[in-house]
Amino acid sequence: MTGGGVDLPVIEAQVRPLLTAGRGAEAEALLRPALSSGAGPVALWALLAQALRVQGRVAEARPIQEMLVSALPGHLSTRFDLSETLLLLGEFGAGWREYSHRYSLAHTTRIERKVQRPRWDGRPIPGQTLLIHDEQGYGDTFQFMRMVAWAKVRSQATVVLEINHETAGLARRMAGHDAITLRGELPPHFDVHCEMMSLPHVMGLQLSDLPGETMPYLAALPERRVAWRKRLAPYSGVKVAFLWAGRPTHFNDANRSMTLAHFAPLAQDGVTFFAIQKGPSEGQGLSPPPGLKVVSLSNEIRDFEDTAAILCEVDLLISIDSSPVHLAGALGRPAWVLLPLLPDWRWLQHREDSPWYPSLRLFRQRGWGRWDQVVEEVAGALNAMVRQRENRQTAA
Repeated sequence: MTGGGVDLPVIEAQVRPLLTAGRGAEAEALLRPALSSGAGPVALWALLAQALRVQGRVAEARPIQEMLVSALPGHLSTRFDLSETLLLLGEFGAGWREYSHRYSLAHTTRIERKVQRPRWDGRPIPGQTLLIHDEQGYGDTFQFMRMVAWAKVRSQATVVLEINHETAGLARRMAGHDAITLRGELPPHFDVHCEMMSLPHVMGLQLSDLPGETMPYLAALPERRVAWRKRLAPYSGVKVAFLWAGRPTHFNDANRSMTLAHFAPLAQDGVTFFAIQKGPSEGQGLSPPPGLKVVSLSNEIRDFEDTAAILCEVDLLISIDSSPVHLAGALGRPAWVLLPLLPDWRWLQHREDSPWYPSLRLFRQRGWGRWDQVVEEVAGALNAMVRQRENRQTAA
């Protein structure tokens, strides 16, 4: 994969800004001549794979990434890139194996847990204690909590779940563990451990295993539901919780997040929107676009227990890819998810449903950055939902 006559720094300098801007076809056009012989610098092949992914041509990127891994088996960031492609294509067997390299990258080694016990390998260990610890973001935790109970059955062990403070209340009401310990505390004695997102690899999770026998697997606090039911009672019609932006520090946030102004076409009679946005963008909920009836709940939400209760008391959640989406799915609550052209691997490709969460419906970009098309589709679906409710009420 070497080639002479290629000015690598010049091509890279031209291509990288195009990829950042989502102009994958232009980036591809610059790269193809330099690689037309089938040879060329490894860095350009990696950029070509990225250019194909940016265009949504993930399956075409796969053989290039596999070629790179074969040529550079010790280059772990390349293997991690391949893992995301494989998982996005639904190739779970190979995908989980490569995903195990996620903490071997320059920017992730600092957050890997250094546990002085063996990692569980998926075999039965009766009489021993298995520590399962959460990792990464809140959405990841909500998504993979389901596997704790599966791991208990498979391992035949005493299971201690180490969980972050923010999701501990929901975890305590979930089946499948014998004890809970909070992140940052000294856990009780354990014999083996496993990261929550390593469970799919060690247990050989396949698409056909999803969503699992127990859905939903999380539940809101009844007393919180009562409180939020009273709070939302004065509002009639279809009640929609929504949020439009994710965590700004997320590596892909610019691709997945929107502004409240993008949601203006959703405005219609018979719908009240309840903003549950948290973080730097929540102030936008106080100045919604004209015609969009928004009630901001953001500063009333204390924790995920409140979010869970709200999701159980509204008719629908509309959101970009975010942790409340995973919480809604785990609660079995309906949610419509607005996804970029190149989504996170867990949403797969070309599907309107999610094997992870039967209650979700997916709306996808058809062009890079084209949120207008997605919002238009959501507005049509929401209008149909309102009309159906009106027809049912008239018939009754």
